[in-house]
Amino acid sequence: MNHSDHVFLSGEGAENFAKERALEIVENEYFHTKFRYNQLLNKKEDNKQLKDILIEVLNEFEVPEEGTALGDDELNYMFESYNKKRHIYYVLEINDVIMGGAGIAPLKNSKKNICELQKMYFHKKARGKGLGKKMIQSCIDYAKNNHFELCYIETMPNMLSAQKLYTSIGFEYIDKPLGNTGHSSCPVWMIKTL
Repeated sequence: MNHSDHVFLSGEGAENFAKERALEIVENEYFHTKFRYNQLLNKKEDNKQLKDILIEVLNEFEVPEEGTALGDDELNYMFESYNKKRHIYYVLEINDVIMGGAGIAPLKNSKKNICELQKMYFHKKARGKGLGKKMIQSCIDYAKNNHFELCYIETMPNMLSAQKLYTSIGFEYIDKPLGNTGHSSCPVWMIKTL
């Protein structure tokens, strides 16, 4: 982009920029390539590997199937579930092997500008390396960039290391759940102002 201070434009701003400079505007199909399509298919294939890791971690902590992330239909469609506006899911890979992840999404059934830190689970081989703190920071940065005001977490009482990590980053315990996530078996609730 010569003669501009911009490094990246998208949507209406990009179209206006192109019109002002008499640049050619093409249909979105122009950008559809076999390479990009294969990338998309590969990410969708990650769904099963990610689901398997998340279930393994949840079972390790004896999380009940009902009223927790174990019962979420999203586990079958992680890519599709987070491929939406103001949603993101970061996947942790070590040596090309999926070892866990964490996501941000608007808090379900809440009219307030609150996001939820969701499905933050790491395989035991990935814990104790400082990766959790980095992952949460990426999630928090995303939440701030998407103008959420608060970040909410639900967790289990026996996930003490996770709670310690959350409090070290500024999350505080609250006495009741927010929104209606369907996780009625998660009795620990935390919040952070962004």
